[in-house]
Amino acid sequence: MRENYFKSSLFLLCFLCFGFISAQETITGTVTDANGPLPGVNVILEGTTTGTTTDFDGNYTLEVEEDLGPDARLIFSYISYQTQQIAINDRSVIDINMVADAQSLDDVVVVGYGTQSRAEVTGAISSIDTEEINSLPVATAEQALQGRASGVTVINSGAPGNSPAVRIRGLASPNNNDPLYVIDGVIAGGLGSLNPNDIKNIQVLKDASTTAVYGSRGANGVVLVTTKSGKASQKAELSFDSYSGVQFNSNRYDVLNTEQYIQYAREFGEIVPPVPGRITDPQYADFLDNETDWQDEIFRTGVLRSFNLGLSGGNESSNYRFSGGYLNQEGSIIETEYERFNFRSNSNFNFGKLRFGQTLNVAFTVQNPERESGGRSLLEHAIKSAPYLPVYNSNNRGGFQGPNSTLDGQDAENPVRVQTLGSAENKGITILGNLFAEYEILDGLVFKSQAGLDYYKYNDDIFIPSYNDDSAGATHQFDFAQITKNSGTNQSLTLTQSLNYKFDIADLHNFEILALAEDQRIDSESLNASSQNPITDDVEELSLNQAGLSSASSEYRRVGFLGRINYNFDQKYILAGSFRRDASTRFGENNRWGNFWSVAAGWNVAKENFMQDSDINNLKIRGSWGTTGNDLIGNYSYASTLVTSFIYPIGGAAMQGTTAEGLANPDLKWEEVTMKNIGIDLGVFNNAFTLSLEYYNNQSDDLLFDLPLPLSLGYNVPTIASNVGSVETNGFEVDLGYNDYEGDFTWSVNLNLGTSKNEVLSIGGLSGIPGGFFENEYLTRISPGEALFHFYGLKTDGIYQNQAEVDEVLTANPDQEVVQPGDVRFVDMDDNGIINAADRTVIGNPYPDVTLGLNLSAQYENFDISLFIQGAYGQDVYNTNLYDLQGMGRLFNSGVAVLDRWSGEGTSNSIPRAYGAPQNLNASDRFIEDGSYTRLKNLNIGYTFDEGIFGDSLSNLRIYLSGQNLITVTDYSGLDPEIGVDNVLDQGVGSIGIDRGLYPQPTSITFGLQVGF
Repeated sequence: MRENYFKSSLFLLCFLCFGFISAQETITGTVTDANGPLPGVNVILEGTTTGTTTDFDGNYTLEVEEDLGPDARLIFSYISYQTQQIAINDRSVIDINMVADAQSLDDVVVVGYGTQSRAEVTGAISSIDTEEINSLPVATAEQALQGRASGVTVINSGAPGNSPAVRIRGLASPNNNDPLYVIDGVIAGGLGSLNPNDIKNIQVLKDASTTAVYGSRGANGVVLVTTKSGKASQKAELSFDSYSGVQFNSNRYDVLNTEQYIQYAREFGEIVPPVPGRITDPQYADFLDNETDWQDEIFRTGVLRSFNLGLSGGNESSNYRFSGGYLNQEGSIIETEYERFNFRSNSNFNFGKLRFGQTLNVAFTVQNPERESGGRSLLEHAIKSAPYLPVYNSNNRGGFQGPNSTLDGQDAENPVRVQTLGSAENKGITILGNLFAEYEILDGLVFKSQAGLDYYKYNDDIFIPSYNDDSAGATHQFDFAQITKNSGTNQSLTLTQSLNYKFDIADLHNFEILALAEDQRIDSESLNASSQNPITDDVEELSLNQAGLSSASSEYRRVGFLGRINYNFDQKYILAGSFRRDASTRFGENNRWGNFWSVAAGWNVAKENFMQDSDINNLKIRGSWGTTGNDLIGNYSYASTLVTSFIYPIGGAAMQGTTAEGLANPDLKWEEVTMKNIGIDLGVFNNAFTLSLEYYNNQSDDLLFDLPLPLSLGYNVPTIASNVGSVETNGFEVDLGYNDYEGDFTWSVNLNLGTSKNEVLSIGGLSGIPGGFFENEYLTRISPGEALFHFYGLKTDGIYQNQAEVDEVLTANPDQEVVQPGDVRFVDMDDNGIINAADRTVIGNPYPDVTLGLNLSAQYENFDISLFIQGAYGQDVYNTNLYDLQGMGRLFNSGVAVLDRWSGEGTSNSIPRAYGAPQNLNASDRFIEDGSYTRLKNLNIGYTFDEGIFGDSLSNLRIYLSGQNLITVTDYSGLDPEIGVDNVLDQGVGSIGIDRGLYPQPTSITFGLQVGF
């Protein structure tokens, strides 16, 4: 009985299986996008659970019932692409091309300690993707930020290897205004060691809702960098990117040639005798036949080279990416160069609920920097040097020719000798990486532990052999070789432990709760040594001859605890809040801890039912309010340190002893920034048109200043670190875009604008604090009611044409004879008949009112083109080169404008007489120029070869031609209107906008190749 039952059941089962199989049919096809096959696309039969995914070549096979009916459809879906529903219509082969979805391209953004859906973001975030970064061949990722994000000001340096100054929403403090850089969750000192080719995307966090989670480090904004990694279900892919090109500077100052200079020197010598001997003495007649263009001598055409190789892949349980890169950038100034070797590895592994991984970046860098001598840049020496002097003279020790002050009447050094004699080399090793592990304890509850390391070691070596620039007795000479070696390490270790819990109630109430503890420790050491070698120029090693030796070390530690909660109701109504408590060793025990918080809210109007049939697919209103902190000051500022070189008068002799360097302040505490932000996001016609508007208002309180102490207290440093004063910064930001992704011809245009205005509200009762300086005079200052580091000097009112005009202004001393007709007429601001320091006033602002970025891109079939325009408007530049070219306080080569200087009534109302009154050279708006500019930053034209043209060996091949800094429209008379921090003369943040002959940004032309295997 049982046997018959078993046979009957087996027969029935086979019959049913046969019947089922016989009712099946197979649908196959290939899914592609604009770049070729698309693996991992979900293919599902609508209304069923029947589905599959495409393989590595974009192919799929799906078994479906034979008689599906006329309404049966397949649904194709993939992240960042538009979901497509395709009617089957009895077809067995269905190929489709997926179209990028403008709305979902940035669905997930990286935020502090996690990720978040763009729809749920309540803060101000700007995103820059890998295409934007790689479209501009740059050495550092900071340079790629310029013009890409509203509210972000990037001021570049033309010198290879120098990092630009980055400011997010203007200035918040008179101290360090650098943003916080976080690379794959690791707090880093900057992006200079990172290969831009390794970057997947950059998020710029700008308001309290996004930065307060970093507490004491978020006051200046945060730059989050995510590097590339492998993908699940990705076969091994090998990519190669390379570009080569040249860079050069074609701008020059128009200075006097030899004939003009000799005539000018004779006239100058008649005013300030004697005429230089080299001009009057016949034995030097051969010198006067030279026509040296010193600017041409220091500028050159440099070569650019970059090579990058990447290998990536993965499966369902792991992924990896390894890459190596090499960059060599020859500067547009002789013997300036930057070389970098990069090695990077990223990997992730999944074991059920356990996931762990690592990132590691190792960079070796070598920089040959621009050198300075005598407190002057190379360009300053070049525009001052006499054109009749030759560059080289084999009869002189060292092989160069320079001035003799008696014979030439001046002391400008030979800039070619300064830059090329001997060597200057800065070597660095950077190791940046992390190890992390996370475990899902319960559904949605994840514990994560991470250790991050940022390690930097440097060796800076300078060797200058003996030299004598003139056999008659040069102004510039040294009898011994000089050796300087500086080395040091900086190590930052950050440990982070967190619990993150995501859950929902009824699929409508969505929560995310984060609890986090973080510990950062930074240890720094440095060793500085120098000596001379009186025996030979061939040995570059240190000795005890005239030796100098010093060392230093410091420790910094920061501990923080964070709690954050995010809530949204069906992604319509959004609330977020965070609280962080930090402690820093840079403050005394009385105020070591600081509390920072934020609250934010958003309303996704586009998700309301009444908006469902509207062409407006994205409309979100959001706002945030909160506090962040700033401890970016020197270590131990709260304490009284010791100085060991204090001189005491004992028994009529000077004796060296030890004393307190300054006065301690155990009550020193955090600078605190209160941030308010209101924003609106709009997307129309599937985000073909996008608009984002922001208004922000930030106020920094308890600013950290060094206040002066009475000299009678006897401290070596007569200042005390204190918390005084406030600064308010506000502005608007606009991002506007249009994207057309349909058809053979696709194009997009994106515009961003940002404004920033800051005002000092108070500085502890002081009238002003000086900043950057030049020729022993402060040019910038901080004072209540004005912008941080505004230019401060005298206002000009033309040139005195006759004695009556002089007497009309200088009424307090009518018998004075120093100021004469032909001198600069200054405005008597206090109307007391005297021109002095009391008449100084605000004469300019070095920071722009508006920054602009405009990116246009288009693609037709295999051709693509992108054009990027960047600009800054409203900033002023203090051009010290005008001081040198038109000052005429001493005999130096000058600009051709001095040929039209004042020589009698009515001859000039802008260029004064030669060697006039000393006041002519005082800081004034005579040297202030409008630094506004619009620059064609990049033009890129590329061609992508059809897939398969090279067989199966290549999956992608693109070639391109790119140009950077091609056209600059500006009224600034200098070589480059973009004036950043002076890295050569090391003048600090207060010197931004002061052009002391800074290294100008070059024009570059590159040819590139991108290959995928």
